[in-house]
Amino acid sequence: MSRLLDGKVAIVTGAGHGIGRGHALELAKHGASVLVNDLGTEVDGTGSGRDADATVALITDRGGVAVANYGDVGSERDTKEMVDQAVETFGRLDIVVNNAGIVRDRVVWKMTPEDFDLVMRVHLRGSWLMTHFAAIHWRSIAQKAEGPVRGRIVNTTSGAGLVGNFGQSNYATAKAAIAGLTLTTSLELYSIGVTVNAIGPGGLTRLSATIPGFDAAIEPDELGDDEYHPLDPAGSSPVVAWLASDEAQHVTGQVIRVLRDRIYLMEGWTEAVEVASGERRWDATKLGTVFATDIFKTRAPGLRA
Repeated sequence: MSRLLDGKVAIVTGAGHGIGRGHALELAKHGASVLVNDLGTEVDGTGSGRDADATVALITDRGGVAVANYGDVGSERDTKEMVDQAVETFGRLDIVVNNAGIVRDRVVWKMTPEDFDLVMRVHLRGSWLMTHFAAIHWRSIAQKAEGPVRGRIVNTTSGAGLVGNFGQSNYATAKAAIAGLTLTTSLELYSIGVTVNAIGPGGLTRLSATIPGFDAAIEPDELGDDEYHPLDPAGSSPVVAWLASDEAQHVTGQVIRVLRDRIYLMEGWTEAVEVASGERRWDATKLGTVFATDIFKTRAPGLRA
């Protein structure tokens, strides 16, 4: 099998389980040395542990190269140390996959400010901090003219952030903001050769198992090489590996959903549908007829059949 990432070095956050573990395994399979980060918390962000060790063991048992990191992605000190550890251990940094996440699901009237702040801290602040310190590293290399920078950042968004999800006003807000972070930093970093994309994966994970109606979590290593499960948490990992490769230099600022065997390119806010036009300032008392059109009913989540 040809390998896309020989000689590359990657950081994958939240890689102790589920989707992050799948990404780390896939990157290592394609030749990348991987810094496996995981704070080892429960799904709600409480506690800590050494969950990263299991993923490192899987990679090394399969002939790959990996080291563990137990840092907190919401910590400025810890995220800087992750970048430093990757460079000091492997001599370089090429890829950052921002995947760490927790859930504290409640309807908005029951959610506490702490629930909101902690979820935002892990998902959004964590992704921004990792991007911040990786960007400083790559920009320093570019300014020294040490050669072209082919940095890759892949952020993790979700359907909750792209279309909304009941009971997840904190998680959905963070994931929607990550799409905005992706678009902006892709503009800021492309001039030095760094691409930034977002992946919206699907799968049965520890986080999804907290949602009523979903089955228990699947770990990517539980499935054999020839086994296929439509909700394998590693289902999006080959796309992440390709986005991390040199082949993907022309793809940046994109939000890509990977669900089962389908790949979707998401479209953001657009002015694609004009519902009214006028030559003068709108009169609020006459706007009822404008907003009475069926398009608003079909697009209102609460009114969908």
